[in-house]
Formats: sequence, C-alpha cells, structure tokens
Amino acid sequence: MKLQFVLLVLLFGLLAPAQELAILKYNGGGDWYSNPTAVPNLIAYCNTELGTSISPDVATVEPSSVDIFQYPWIHMTGHGNVVFSDEDISNLRDYLLSGGFLHIDDNYGMATYLDKEMQKLFPDKEFIELPANHPIFNSYAPFPKGLPKIHEHDGARPQAKGIFHEGRLILLFTVESDLGDGWESPEVHNDPPEVRKKALDMGANIIKYVFTH
Repeated sequence: MKLQFVLLVLLFGLLAPAQELAILKYNGGGDWYSNPTAVPNLIAYCNTELGTSISPDVATVEPSSVDIFQYPWIHMTGHGNVVFSDEDISNLRDYLLSGGFLHIDDNYGMATYLDKEMQKLFPDKEFIELPANHPIFNSYAPFPKGLPKIHEHDGARPQAKGIFHEGRLILLFTVESDLGDGWESPEVHNDPPEVRKKALDMGANIIKYVFTH
C-alpha cells in the first residue's frame, strides 16, 4: 500500500486499527521528550474536530529505525542539541522522499543546532518560508497572517519554514511560535483557552494538510 493512500484513508477514519503518529527520539542531548502531553492532545482534538481516527497511543521512533516508515507524520521537538548519524540521515531522507512527513517544532533553542543537521539531511535543498496564503494555514482554520505566536520567548516573529521535494512539502519547521507548548494540557503552561485553541487549530491545519496532500 502506498503511503499516499494511507494518508488519504486516515483522514476519513477508514483505517482499522487506527493509525498511529510518532515522536522522533534523536541523539545529541536535546530534550526530544519535552511536551509529553502535546501530541496526544492534538490527536484528541483532530479526532473530534476533523473526524480522524488516529490512535491515542503515540509511538516513539529513532531516525535510524525502519519503524519510521509506519508513521505518516512524525513530530520532533526540544530545546537543545540535535545530532544525526550517517545512518539516521540516510534512513530519514528515504522516509521523507518516499512520502513521509516530519514536523519539527522548536521548543525554543533548537534552531541553532538544527541548521547543521538539515544541511546533512538535504545538502541540495534549503528552508523556504511559507507565505501566509499557503494552504497549510487554512486547511481547517484560517490563519490569514500565517503561523500564530503561542509563546513570546524573545518576541521574534513566528516562521513556518518548509523543505520541498518535487513540489511536495516534506518537512515543516515551526520556529518562534512553540505550537507544542500550546498543545499541552492547560495546567502545564497555564495558557488561556484562546491561546490553546489557536495552537490546536494550527496543529489541525498541519495534520489535515499532510493527510490530504
């Protein structure tokens, strides 16, 4: 079964059992495990709002494992260092070029370390900032100004940067937004409901866009 077909049937809840999503466990010392309630909460939101049938059980996968090919969407986050081995790079590149999708959400402080690993992953490609009219910003809920700002940090402008292959968005890097913090349970960061809703709506946009493109 081609991965693209899996993505389409997932959106309409036709997979049995429900498809799982995954979190990337990378090396380098960065806290890949941060925001533990974020992806489960996003899944619950998408199952309610989009009618998806995604398993609430979130897998943990390493970039060198063949298991990554089981997951149509993999999430990566953290504050610190990221190091990909040659094996990680080869496997992750194959995953992305064959139809997979990686969402990297900077939990503040990751961007500095990530740049060098992206050069290793795709030396012939570079991040392109997605314009505010890109369909990823309105596939479920409209964000006419693009990526929303969830946590202030140093007050810099939020950016959604993408890597494309043959016209398909294969990797999304959200920076200076901290969507994952907004996906976490309310008591974790004490975000007001309207801020959490913005984060979850944008997360639903990403999920729906990936599963329908």
